[in-house]
Amino acid sequence: MGPPNQERPMAAKDVMDKLVSLCKRRGFIYQSSEIYGGTGSVWDYGPLGIELKRNIKDRWWSAMVHQRDDIEGLDASILMHPRVWEASGHVEGFTDPLVECGTCHRRFRADMPEVAEGQCPVCGTKDTFSEARLFNLMFKTFMGPVEEAANQVYLRPETAQGSYVNFLNVQTAARQKVPFGIAQIGKAFRNEITPGNFIFRTREFEQMEMQFFVEPGTDEDWFEFWKAARMDWHVEMGIRKEKLRFLEHGPDELAHYAKTAFDIEYEYPFGWKEFEGIHNRTDFDLSRHQEYSKKRLEYIDTASGKRFVPYVIETAVGVDRTLLVVLCDAYHEEEVEGEQRVVLRLAPALAPLKVAVFPLVKKDGLPEIAQKLHADLRAAAIPSFYDAAGSIGRRYRRQDEAGTPWCVTVDGQTNEDGTVTVRDRDSLEQVRVPADGVLTWVRERL
Repeated sequence: MGPPNQERPMAAKDVMDKLVSLCKRRGFIYQSSEIYGGTGSVWDYGPLGIELKRNIKDRWWSAMVHQRDDIEGLDASILMHPRVWEASGHVEGFTDPLVECGTCHRRFRADMPEVAEGQCPVCGTKDTFSEARLFNLMFKTFMGPVEEAANQVYLRPETAQGSYVNFLNVQTAARQKVPFGIAQIGKAFRNEITPGNFIFRTREFEQMEMQFFVEPGTDEDWFEFWKAARMDWHVEMGIRKEKLRFLEHGPDELAHYAKTAFDIEYEYPFGWKEFEGIHNRTDFDLSRHQEYSKKRLEYIDTASGKRFVPYVIETAVGVDRTLLVVLCDAYHEEEVEGEQRVVLRLAPALAPLKVAVFPLVKKDGLPEIAQKLHADLRAAAIPSFYDAAGSIGRRYRRQDEAGTPWCVTVDGQTNEDGTVTVRDRDSLEQVRVPADGVLTWVRERL
């Protein structure tokens, strides 16, 4: 089989529609509670989706925690003391302006382009919007048996506050010296008014956040370090560099806690959008928690005796948005020998399945050889998929859509010389490899 021909250009809407369809068909992402009509902007990750998600998180954790001596891991709880969110400013300031259409009574963010022009995005009616009112994005719930205001708590809208309130706990237990960081991966919840674009803006999502505590005066140098390091990480993950860019927050766009902020944006099919932020949060967070809790959150340098409240350089990236970046960047359509194929060109380290194993025919002992090879790969913790259904071409196409880097076919020659055919997903090149050497061959390429 020859190499793939040039890709076919696709309209942005077509790309998203096709990607959503592929995600359901191949078991990446499903709408939550679909059999009941679905839950708005909440998504479930299927067999391939959860593997891709875990691979992204594992890669981030390895880069942030396992490969560094100056960052420690944490898993803080979702439910926190209500005063945490008062100190952080979320109770008072974590709001969006909300308007309601007077015709269809749907509610929207006041800063949506259509709304700003006076037209309802749903029914098309013009100039019937109500006055804007502020709407807090935090989900509220109650702790304890009685629904009283005193027992009201919130589902966390970010994971960062868990790192701030545990700053001294981690620093003391890990015997870290400033500068050092705290990293965690966890769920967060925001009652978004107008979520959308598949998994880009959802009400339940996962974050990978790292808070790096530094001495005041060194914060700008560390900000530049982490800004460059985070962009490099995305490029090393296989994302096309020309699809990535920095966007600086202007003076009127900075969050209340930020001295400097840059977004890393990706050119999704629906435009340039942010999926990671790098922020210089100064000493805002630790100072506020020190004020509200009445507990000292200063760092003491034992060598110099200097005491200070550390500044924080934050890197915060959405797991779901990063996964969407990976899928959008990997999705390709092309022609191969006159036939269209859809392929996810995922980096092998990220691919949910690394290998698919096929017997060419269901006779001559080929299924038994293929099943043993598949079992050996699984036993070595290399995700493998066994498929004996349909023509070999159809089996290849299914694995191309799943993003599987290599397909191994056990054929008639296997019984003669013990070799199998290994087909590369991207180049479509096929090579003969000893069956008992496939495991080593794959490991060398991961």
